[in-house]
This record gives sequence, structure tokens and C-alpha cells, in this order.
Amino acid sequence: MLGIALFFIGAVLIVNGVGLSGRIDARDSAPFNLLVGLLALFLNAMGMLRADTDAGYFAAAGGLLFAFTYLYLAVVQWWALKGVGLGWYCLFVALSALAFAAAAADVRVIAMWLVWSSLWFFFFLALGLGRQLRFLPAYTVLVGIVTCWIPGLMLLMGKW
Repeated sequence: MLGIALFFIGAVLIVNGVGLSGRIDARDSAPFNLLVGLLALFLNAMGMLRADTDAGYFAAAGGLLFAFTYLYLAVVQWWALKGVGLGWYCLFVALSALAFAAAAADVRVIAMWLVWSSLWFFFFLALGLGRQLRFLPAYTVLVGIVTCWIPGLMLLMGKW
């Protein structure tokens, strides 16, 4: 399930990064954010139902950080909201991602959580505090490719 989630999260990060550059209207990105958010919600709800240990619930909680990000973003985009609340949620996620990095055993997963934490922190700065971050569109695309799309493909192909 993780490979599927990462594959589509990579795609939505690429779309959102291109959107941040002004090449895609926010409202045009909203349906894809909704679909990926619902997919992540579904996959992690299944994970919670199957969980029988704290580690299983912890993993599902990590996936729900992504699900709620994309569902919240879809609402912000669809209704042309300012996204300040989403920005502050991103701060919560950025800090929480540090705990997920600390709990991971695989150095690749640790690195991914740290990179995701930085991305969510930059979204906090941009949305929550209204800072202009010129690098954010390209960084979002890069994070989508390197930490989600490629690892997702590798997991799906059994090469991770």
C-alpha cells in the first residue's frame, strides 16, 4: 500500500509545484488533491483497521498527515481561500514529521521524513506567515520526484 500512496503523492506534489509556479490554476489542481487525499485516507483507514500494534497505528497516523494535507488543500483551492489555517496545520505536520523521522529505522525513510518536514515547514512559512519563497515551486516538484514518485515506483516494482 505504501508504494501506491507514494506514487500518487509524488504526482500530486509535482502538480502542486507546477501550480505554485503559476502554470496551473489552483482550482484546476483541486480535484487531483481531493482524489489523492481520499486515496491516502482510504489506504490509511485500511491500515488502522488492520493495525494490532502501536507501530501499526503510528504508521497510519503518518499517512493521515498526508491525507489531511491534500484534502485541506483541495478545499482551499476549490473555494479560493487564503490557506492560512492550512499553513498552520503544515507547521503541526512539519514538527510531527520529525518524530516520524526519529522513530524510523531505515536511513532512507529517515531522510524522506526530514525532507517532508522541511517542505511542510516551507508551506507554513508561505501560507501561515505569508512569506514569499521563490524556490518553493521547484523544491515541491523535486521533493515529489525524489521522495515519493521514485520510491513509490521502486516499492511497486519490488526494487526498494
